[in-house]
Amino acid sequence: MSEPPGDTVTLAEAPPTDEPSKLLAAQRVLPLRRPGRWIVTAIVLLLVAQFVHGLVTNPFYQWDRWSYWFLRPTILDGLLITLEVTACSAVLGLAGGIVLALGRLSKSPVLRAVSWTYVWALRSIPLIVVLIFLYNFSALYKTLSVGIPFGPAFFSFDESRLATDMAVAVVGLSLNEAAYAAEVVRGGILSVDQGQHEAAAALGLPKGYQFRRIVFPQALRSIVPNYVNQLIGLIKSTSLVFYVSLLDLFGSAQTMGSTYPGDIVPLLLVVTVWYLILTSVVSVIQFYVERHYARGATRSLPPTPLQKLRTGLTDLRARIRREAAV
Repeated sequence: MSEPPGDTVTLAEAPPTDEPSKLLAAQRVLPLRRPGRWIVTAIVLLLVAQFVHGLVTNPFYQWDRWSYWFLRPTILDGLLITLEVTACSAVLGLAGGIVLALGRLSKSPVLRAVSWTYVWALRSIPLIVVLIFLYNFSALYKTLSVGIPFGPAFFSFDESRLATDMAVAVVGLSLNEAAYAAEVVRGGILSVDQGQHEAAAALGLPKGYQFRRIVFPQALRSIVPNYVNQLIGLIKSTSLVFYVSLLDLFGSAQTMGSTYPGDIVPLLLVVTVWYLILTSVVSVIQFYVERHYARGATRSLPPTPLQKLRTGLTDLRARIRREAAV
């Protein structure tokens, strides 16, 4: 019994074998819709636009006075002092931190106890207290001497002649910075694999050589990026040296604000913008330092902002070509 003609499928009516693959290739893969993300993005953009609008149009900020004060010699002199204090304190603080870290890792109980006590004390006392104490140090010790304890002094000098405002600021910030740098350095040294220490000891290398040529270079991968991040806090901490009569960036703006009370807000904005510029420069340096020390630790280095921009432009051109072809 033959089948009805309408139900039969002849060979000539069958589609080609490669037709399904062509249909699948022609279909566009649409990304998953995420309306919540778009809503949150729109809200954030609206808030940012309102903030910028208020920042630009509010006469309370007095942007004309801000532009007047931004590059005034008084402000630039204070900025120079801020940079000098930051540079000196960063170098001395890192040097002191290395010494303290080695003391904490020493096998001598005395060195470990003294180093731990120093780090504990300086991290517990506010920086402003340290600066004010050093500023009034001459009231406690009018002269300082070097000699044998409870014995004769070899030589002495007047402390008030050495304790200038710059010296007090640098010493106070360096003492405080050394306590934090000690933990950064100690953490970096402890991050070195223990097998490196054992391999160096198995070769019979002296302890000093092991540290200088094997341990410390590997520890720098962790120390340098973290300490560069610490510099950002140091830059902001320099604003406290105003309380020891050193006219840094903040101190200069504060003095000008006392002389011109109507310009307090523009002067504070000047200080804010300069600190943003300084910390941004340090952040850029931090990125490239971390990228440099990431070599050998990651399979691929993180792209630089310029590389991200090039990649974004290339993807945008490719997307435009695909849409034009469709």
